[in-house]
Amino acid sequence: MTIMAAPSAFDTGALREGIERSDADALLALYADDAELRMVDRKTQPSHPLVMHGLDEIGAMLDDVYGREMSHRLERVVLDGDRLAFMESCRYPDGVRVLVTSVADLRDGRIVDQTSIQAWDEDEQAK
Repeated sequence: MTIMAAPSAFDTGALREGIERSDADALLALYADDAELRMVDRKTQPSHPLVMHGLDEIGAMLDDVYGREMSHRLERVVLDGDRLAFMESCRYPDGVRVLVTSVADLRDGRIVDQTSIQAWDEDEQAK
């Protein structure tokens, strides 16, 4: 007897639309009420990541990021059952670029646990 996992109910189209239209509310709708998101970067390193719990904290971060004057593009998405990975590239008007790679666990088609690693251009030559 072969048991096949049911396809995830996660909406990768909504992820793309939310990211590329800078729609924080649409992105927040992809998270479970009890979601946790960890952000790792130069300032919040792996031993002390920025950790956001629940929709209020995650929503405030999304409002901040997607409220900035910058472009966002979903580069890659991998969805495997209840696991999600995606890469987003961003660009500020002055040419500074940001790359964010995220992995997440899903429950009932919503993100419940996400870790994101982000890197920024740090010198003029990178623009």
